[in-house]
Amino acid sequence: MTKNGRLVLLPQSLAVVLVLQRVKQLARSFKTLRGAQKRLIWRQGQKTLLALSVLLCLLSSASLSSAISVKNDQPVVLPLAQVHPLPASLAAIASPATEGDYFDQVKPIDVGYLVWSQFPIQVYIAPPEISNAQAWLASAQQAVKDWQAYLPLQLVKAPAHANITIQATAPQQRSGSRVRSAETTYQIFVNDQGILSQRFTVMVRPNQTPQYVLAALRHELGHALGIWGHSPVNTDVLYFAQVRTPPPISTRDMNTLRRVYEQPTQLGWPVTRSAD
Repeated sequence: MTKNGRLVLLPQSLAVVLVLQRVKQLARSFKTLRGAQKRLIWRQGQKTLLALSVLLCLLSSASLSSAISVKNDQPVVLPLAQVHPLPASLAAIASPATEGDYFDQVKPIDVGYLVWSQFPIQVYIAPPEISNAQAWLASAQQAVKDWQAYLPLQLVKAPAHANITIQATAPQQRSGSRVRSAETTYQIFVNDQGILSQRFTVMVRPNQTPQYVLAALRHELGHALGIWGHSPVNTDVLYFAQVRTPPPISTRDMNTLRRVYEQPTQLGWPVTRSAD
């Protein structure tokens, strides 16, 4: 089970990516050439590396954590990271501290922790186009219900305004990696109200038993709700691998989620438009 994400890149960042791709192309060419051709590739490589150095200097004053592009391509300045009020459903939970957590395994992204601040979180389950559609749908609905005890979630019938979309789709396989049964991805964007926001897509391979679909969706929804990391303990829903008997949401899962929501984030706060 994996997780992935994407930020909208500034023009300078995109340029760095393109230059790095050019460096790789030149390196491959250099290995196969000789003599004059090799000297030509060497000179091109020197020019490319000089361009990369200039771009990196530009990025030092305009990083991804300080600005982001919006629909009309006008740059905006991101808000300072702040702590949101703890959701009532989390604040009301008295978790035994002795059970511990795995907060140290949760990693913030460039804009901070993946905390939701507008509730209920809208969840859309895309109708599965598979033979066991009803069983798959029932597992998806149960996974949402399981997390509703900790954060307000609402199932919606249309994807237009969904915060989280669940799909019965096999994740794209990466070359050289093991076969993945599920994946969660995110996008960071500025919404119509000028708030820095997140949007998630959860994909789970459809050809699994209902028990494993439920376990995979519990796990991936944990990522989408803010636990951007894995537990090293196999009795937690966010354990890094599948287990023979999938566990319910544990006290450690709950403690970790609460600690995430006590952290500062730039998400959920208004952006300001750049004067440049």
